[in-house]
Amino acid sequence: MTIYSETVMEHFKNPQNAYSMPDANAQGIYGDPSCGDALIIFLKVQNNIIQEVSYLVFGCCAAIATSSMTSVLAKGKSLDEALSITEEDIIKALDGLPETKAHCSNLGVSALRNAITNYNEKTRTDIMEKPQ
Repeated sequence: MTIYSETVMEHFKNPQNAYSMPDANAQGIYGDPSCGDALIIFLKVQNNIIQEVSYLVFGCCAAIATSSMTSVLAKGKSLDEALSITEEDIIKALDGLPETKAHCSNLGVSALRNAITNYNEKTRTDIMEKPQ
């Protein structure tokens, strides 16, 4: 009996964009204390478009796969488009998750939204600090 789709297993075995990004201009962190999963997402944003996205994740097969898929879905999107990515979008892109692992999709969505918030806060601060 297989509990994970082929797509989930592919992203678990060969996660995409899994690396630290020291020159990121934004990062977002999210963890799920109930299961111990944790994710940090790094973004490079230019002209309001996510040019590059990477992450470091600690967790189960589903946490790794959902983090990988989140990075794939977000890359190349505008910040507004990335903010509209939902847990259901991630689950659908992975061809489903077992009900007991569906909460893992929240890891990617929450960390991505936190990274975008971080970028927006930095951008606002940079604008406010520039001399007129």
